[in-house]
Amino acid sequence: MIRIGTAGWSIPGSLRDRLPSTGTILQRYAQVFDSVEINSSFYRPHKPETYARWAASTPEKFRFAVKAPKTVTHERRLFDARPLLDRFLAESAALGAKRGPVLIQLPPSLRLDRAIAESFLDYLRARYDGEAVLEPRHASWFTPEADALLVRWRVARVAADPALSDAAHAPGGWPGLQYWRLHGSPRIYATGYGCDRLDALATRFVGPAWVIFDNTMFGAATADALILQAILRGDVPDAKLEP
Repeated sequence: MIRIGTAGWSIPGSLRDRLPSTGTILQRYAQVFDSVEINSSFYRPHKPETYARWAASTPEKFRFAVKAPKTVTHERRLFDARPLLDRFLAESAALGAKRGPVLIQLPPSLRLDRAIAESFLDYLRARYDGEAVLEPRHASWFTPEADALLVRWRVARVAADPALSDAAHAPGGWPGLQYWRLHGSPRIYATGYGCDRLDALATRFVGPAWVIFDNTMFGAATADALILQAILRGDVPDAKLEP
């Protein structure tokens, strides 16, 4: 199964007629897409009641990926972050069965420190047995040794575009899940991918997989997600969605 979604569930004004017109923005979004990535949890905590409300407003098969807070990844840099991680996991657990992968995005300057990584992943797995994905951005994480470390704790390595190294273009780590984060290139967060690029990329997606469009600055993410849906269904994408 290949899930397609965007980072957040905003609906660009230019695409309002492509999504249902009734319900909350999340309800309208969830009638078209089967997954979404919650990025706001990176910046601030959400109450369990908020997560529960989001879960209750979406279809049974809908899933939420949840981004770990920056206090864990960027401020503590995975070290001595157990109370912060506990809080995040407890809050997002209110999503129930609709909680999908926990996304752990590391700062570009965070090199692999094996002792810190092992301690963090061991604690994560002691508290959480669901899907987890890591988006490292330092070259030290893209080695066979680092991949073996992630496999040990069942953590998939994100395939990102644009990538900071050649290896970052492909999934790695635990092979039980692919997680693609398409940020837009050459202009990050802004450039749309369009039919030709997505048609080529689609041959690389192997389920179970998540494909998340993060090129949300000008609404390209939603258009690209609709294009990819059509491609994977075997339909001809609407040319009006092209960037």
